[in-house]
Amino acid sequence: MAEHMAEEMAAEARPQAQEEQAEAREEVRKMKARMRALFPEEFVEHSRNARREMRAAWRSLLPDAFWEHRRAARREMLLAVRSLVDATIDRLIEAEEPKQQRRARRKIDVT
Repeated sequence: MAEHMAEEMAAEARPQAQEEQAEAREEVRKMKARMRALFPEEFVEHSRNARREMRAAWRSLLPDAFWEHRRAARREMLLAVRSLVDATIDRLIEAEEPKQQRRARRKIDVT
């Protein structure tokens, strides 16, 4: 039941989320335009190249196993956060259920 309610809530939130994403993309576009106005193109290109070089330097300093474990650890951390979000959503849904439904779900054996 909680999954069904979560799906309904997600379906209701999709248009709002899409609108927020569109607004965020527009903000990013505006910020990029302001950045282009502030910094000359050669500065931006130099910064990009410096970033690439720095990443390559770090990659060469640390073994491949480190990067593999780092990626796996990042994935595990994201999965942990997902489980927290899912648990919070479940609690919110349960709090919205009428108390009568919660009482009706409980089975008490009196024998």
